Amino acid sequence: MSDADLDFLRQLAERQRSARAEPGGHRGGRGGHRGRRRKKTRRGRRLAPIVAILFLAVVVGGGGYVGFTTLSGFLNPPDYKGGGTGSVTVQIQDGDSVKQMGDRLEQAAVVKSSSAFYKIAKDDPKATSIQPGYYRLKLHMSAQSALALLLSPASRTGRVTFPEGKRAAEVLATLAKRTNIPLKNFQRAAQNTKALGLPSYAHGQIEGYLYPFTYDPPPKATATQVLRAMVDQFKKAADDLDLESEAKRVHMSPHDVVVAASLVQAESGTAEDMPKVARVIENRLTSSQPWMHKLQLDSTVMYGLGKYGIVASGNDLKSTSPYNTYARAGLPPGAICNPGEEAMRAVLKPAKGPWMYFVTTDPAHHITKFTDNYAEFGRFRQELQQNLSHG
Repeated sequence: MSDADLDFLRQLAERQRSARAEPGGHRGGRGGHRGRRRKKTRRGRRLAPIVAILFLAVVVGGGGYVGFTTLSGFLNPPDYKGGGTGSVTVQIQDGDSVKQMGDRLEQAAVVKSSSAFYKIAKDDPKATSIQPGYYRLKLHMSAQSALALLLSPASRTGRVTFPEGKRAAEVLATLAKRTNIPLKNFQRAAQNTKALGLPSYAHGQIEGYLYPFTYDPPPKATATQVLRAMVDQFKKAADDLDLESEAKRVHMSPHDVVVAASLVQAESGTAEDMPKVARVIENRLTSSQPWMHKLQLDSTVMYGLGKYGIVASGNDLKSTSPYNTYARAGLPPGAICNPGEEAMRAVLKPAKGPWMYFVTTDPAHHITKFTDNYAEFGRFRQELQQNLSHG
């Protein structure tokens, strides 16, 4: 052993002797010490369940309070009272659930909590009929008032639906009324066709390319942005139809398909008539008789004169407009309205038949008759005149 090891052993022995010399160091003292420790241990064991129960009471009690508060908040979510004040525009997006609508309303300070709106709307079947778009609402409304206003057409801002067959002039006038953008702004935007993103085959003509659809212009949209959205919708429909390829298949330009579709749209009483009207147009344009190439459609004459109606007068037929298809052969130089998908499909795939003429004999009931016999065509025109005179 080294000297260091011997010193360590001596120090250890000295500590042990000192410990035995301390009071309570005898056997009885050690036994008494163990007895006190054992008593303390038993006392601790008895207190442990009590402490645990108290601890659980605090935790459960606190959790119960939190749980009660949460449950109370769910059953009675924070809500404003009354119909609100001021004005705010909120966008409901396509596919929004009732919960997502509530979130948007809460973020816009329309309702106090999304939960309040959800509680009111989740059991109302009308809530699921709320359409995407922009709604003019108020601040700090009760959830019930907010739901009622969302369901009211009066709250819609800017939404406008265009049916097939409207002329560009009608579209612009309607847009001015629904968007509060001045008509002159739309007229100016319609002239700047480069900014509208028209397809190249439109040749800068807006007529025929303002696609019939439902639009929700943003509250701060410009006239150009609104019209461009309509042109974009046309291009989407054209892509769905594969218009350029399909036009080539039927030996037409895409623009001529749009022009022909506008004639079909204007002249058809029903969707079922469209393929047959398209067939008459094609039969006449491809006829071996040159005089048949004059389509003789009153709708084109009226368009060229800026008039509305289904029958052109004798003076109207004297028009020198390029849209006078009684005087000029072939398709007119541009569309006469904005056709929809069905009319374009009809041009691309017309019905099979020998018809060379058609007359809407009963406009009130959308009855159109077709024939390849000129004498029968004359009788159809007489029938039309009789129905118009009785009307």
